[in-house]
Amino acid sequence: MNHFELKGGELHCEDVPLAEIAKAVGTPVYVYSSATLERHFTVLRDALVGAGLKDPLIAFAVKANSNVAVLRTLANVGAGADVVSEGEIRRALAAGVPSERIVFSGVGKTEAEIAFALEAGVAEINLESEPELHLVSAVAQRLSKRASVAIRVNPDVEAGGHAKISTGKAENKFGVSLAEAERLYANAANMAGVRPVGVACHIGSQITDLAPLEAAFRKMRALVERLRAEGLGVERLDLGGGLGAPYFNQPTPPEPRDYAAMIAGVMDGLTGIQFAFEPGRMIAANAGVLVARVLHVNERPEGRKFLVLDAAMNDLLRPAMYDAYHDIRPVKPRSGEPLVYDVVGPICETGDTFTRDRLLPPLAARDLVAFMTAGAYGAAMSSEYNSRLLAPEVLVRGADYAIVRPRPNYNDMLARERAAPWL
Repeated sequence: MNHFELKGGELHCEDVPLAEIAKAVGTPVYVYSSATLERHFTVLRDALVGAGLKDPLIAFAVKANSNVAVLRTLANVGAGADVVSEGEIRRALAAGVPSERIVFSGVGKTEAEIAFALEAGVAEINLESEPELHLVSAVAQRLSKRASVAIRVNPDVEAGGHAKISTGKAENKFGVSLAEAERLYANAANMAGVRPVGVACHIGSQITDLAPLEAAFRKMRALVERLRAEGLGVERLDLGGGLGAPYFNQPTPPEPRDYAAMIAGVMDGLTGIQFAFEPGRMIAANAGVLVARVLHVNERPEGRKFLVLDAAMNDLLRPAMYDAYHDIRPVKPRSGEPLVYDVVGPICETGDTFTRDRLLPPLAARDLVAFMTAGAYGAAMSSEYNSRLLAPEVLVRGADYAIVRPRPNYNDMLARERAAPWL
């Protein structure tokens, strides 16, 4: 469910017309619904708790949407943060996420980032290799600390909506094998700089079938039981994220209650464990849209119609990078028979194409359209390619809205660069 609906013939975010935001802020612009963010988080939390998974740590994947106002909205209803860089740790802390609810993941952490995480007091650092285990231990000892760590396991289970977001196969760069995990966990228990508290896995993103998740989770339970049989303490089992969001043309992902029931079944009888989760897309995707304006319709003699927008691949990269589908809706739908368009942006390459042969209501210059399901990996992946200004971000609550990332101006963009002394 999301809170973007037609009211009085025009598309609203909660109680605010998107056209009102576009007039005040300009386009392209990202718009987020507080009600949708809060609902998606609480539905997942209530499903997990209702299935008997008490006190779960639900750490929102900051990479999906790193806006501090979005993170604060989620922190206010109990979300933690899954982070993959020092910058994301800083964003989570700035948003009010308690450090003890921050999980530091990522396959290539630097010494400086590890030191910052330890000083901040994060809940756990997920280790993805043997060299990283030794690095974290060394940094912690230098700081007179003992790092709480989890070993990230690659369970060799394929899942995910695209090859570029599948992370659980043996050939992927993430984590260690099950056999390595047992050895590294035992080694970590005898190291001065680390304290192993659990194991973790994450097999991909935009997963719409519970079967691969269940297969991975069964392997993780068996690993916990083997570690405990060796006399090693395991307090936390981090099951990652990856549950899909509905992108309108894709298979409907499982409901959170079905996801929670599956986990409860797999983990039945496993006691003394806090479960951790790292959802991102399922919480944020349908909580945001990208509003763009039609610049013109370029009708070719052979019949092809190019709907040229003021948004481009630098604003929403997913279609160019992942062949991703986003539903496109007119903000004020016109009457008339639908027409077939190629929807494109102004960047000078063919890759700047959002979709081809899309059947849409008739559109004309100056009309507004909304890219749905754009709240995850939209603004977070945007850039200034072609020296285009970053799109602003707006957060809505009921009948109110606030600009939570203003659009920079060209002076801001140019001021970040310096001429070399000899120039």
